[in-house]
Amino acid sequence: MTIFLTPNPKMTTNIGYGSKITFQAISVLIFFFLLHPPNHLAFDSNNEPWLTTIEPEPTPTPWPEQFHALLYMNLTSTHLQLSDLWYDWPNGRNVNIFQKQLGELLYDIEWNNGTSFYYTFGADAECQIYDFGVGIPRPDFLDGAQYLGRVVTDGFLCDLWEKVDFIWYYEDVVTRRPVRWDFYDGISSHVMTFEIGAVLPDSVAQAPAYCFTEPGDKNGFSTLYVVWDFQRIKPHPKPSLDE
Repeated sequence: MTIFLTPNPKMTTNIGYGSKITFQAISVLIFFFLLHPPNHLAFDSNNEPWLTTIEPEPTPTPWPEQFHALLYMNLTSTHLQLSDLWYDWPNGRNVNIFQKQLGELLYDIEWNNGTSFYYTFGADAECQIYDFGVGIPRPDFLDGAQYLGRVVTDGFLCDLWEKVDFIWYYEDVVTRRPVRWDFYDGISSHVMTFEIGAVLPDSVAQAPAYCFTEPGDKNGFSTLYVVWDFQRIKPHPKPSLDE
């Protein structure tokens, strides 16, 4: 037996009217949602339209004396790279291991005496030594930064500080861990992991022998792909960012 169903005109009209009401209600909710975004939602905007001020003003949390962080970095040239960051204040060193997108792995070993070693491994291994004249950043290097307010970025509600001509620093309101920092020259770093107390083995932080046996340019970076050491508080010449 075959049964044919004939739609009721009144029912169709009611359904259409109900759908219209539902659509209008959803539109209102979406509009309200955009005006009042939840803390876990990130907005991609250079103007940070959701910035709000807090009283009394919070202060940035000092860095742990030792930590390990993985950073996703967007450079001024639109190139991307990953940074394996090992900060070690007691041992007076800061290590960045940069993986350029589809490119080489660059080691950046910074010491508190102002000396930095930039080197690669492999058949075309290179090493450059640079004297910045200033050590690695203090754990309280953000002291004196201007508080700008609270903003949602990378999906986190963050307190935001600025050091003029230097950095914008975003800290998670709940955990007080760094979420992101942006440099005045356009480099943006996003914190993917943050392990307090993690320490890099001394053997990894030691520059290879060819850094000390081969002649090198101690005042420039003629061949290596490097990123400006944002932690250096004292002004210094900025190396080339890309090749």
